[in-house]
Amino acid sequence: MIAALLTGIATSPWARAVLRYGAIVLAVFLFLLSLRRSGERAGRLAERLETTEKANDVQSRMLEAAARRPRDHHELAERLRDGRF
Repeated sequence: MIAALLTGIATSPWARAVLRYGAIVLAVFLFLLSLRRSGERAGRLAERLETTEKANDVQSRMLEAAARRPRDHHELAERLRDGRF
């Protein structure tokens, strides 16, 4: 019974046209869905990159500040006396 229905659909010209256009519409829909997912993935990656850049900037500023700090309490007292701190 199913074979007869499939044979009937395959031999009918209008059914073949409907199947052809249906397949084209399905392919376009799946392509657009794939583009959407790729866009979302790219957005997440861009957000992650921005967050990483901010964290690296903060860390580099902390390292620069640590490099400029007084080495001991004598150097701290000297900076405070000179007004450079």
